[in-house]
Amino acid sequence: MKLLSIAAAGCLAVSAGSVYAQQPGAVSPLKSRSDSVAYAFGASIARDLKRTGMEEINATVLAQAVADIFAGKEATFDETEERELIMDAITAARSKMDAKLQEQANAFMEENKAKPGVITTESGLQYEVIREGTGDKPTLTDTVTVHYKGQLSNGSVFDSSYERGEPATFTLDRVIEGWQEGIQLMPEGAQYRIYIPYELGYGERGAGQDIPPYSSLIFEVELISVKKGAEVPVPSAANSIDIQTQ
Repeated sequence: MKLLSIAAAGCLAVSAGSVYAQQPGAVSPLKSRSDSVAYAFGASIARDLKRTGMEEINATVLAQAVADIFAGKEATFDETEERELIMDAITAARSKMDAKLQEQANAFMEENKAKPGVITTESGLQYEVIREGTGDKPTLTDTVTVHYKGQLSNGSVFDSSYERGEPATFTLDRVIEGWQEGIQLMPEGAQYRIYIPYELGYGERGAGQDIPPYSSLIFEVELISVKKGAEVPVPSAANSIDIQTQ
């Protein structure tokens, strides 16, 4: 796993007491390309730190470490100690961030299940019927054709067959657990809204850039047709990557 960029790994000789936020003084306008490059390095390092879960850092100590190294001074720690300090700090930050994301996801599902019309299954999956169907319900070995829209709990849309202008067709045993369970509840012709807890979705890893770790997923699904036992290739990544099992 890439924890830091090469630039950050080379510059971060940070003490154990430096993880508290301290704002440096105002930076004067950038007067040269060298200044611009220095600022770009700093911005890149800061973004990498934030991506690893670091919420705060003593920027003054960080700048001093960079200055010491470029001045040829001996660092406070050797490179092994630096790596250990960085890894420990990132591990702690990640754990804190993961706990926060889990808490938010669980709170969303808990609040949602109390809404009128929402049904919760034994696994924790939730759904509500928008329109009931009259046809057969699929099994895991059946092939289904669906229209769907996928959203995060904040309402942002990460995937939509409607936007692509064509439904998706796939064998049901080749998608995430929440889809497997939810679509098996639907008779052909039905339209449901399915709420998938992260345990039945993409879990602690998330998926790509659009689905963060520990995401609760909301899918509005129309089950257009069911073909018993018919197998088709897994949909291409171009048109339905967000519903496939990883």
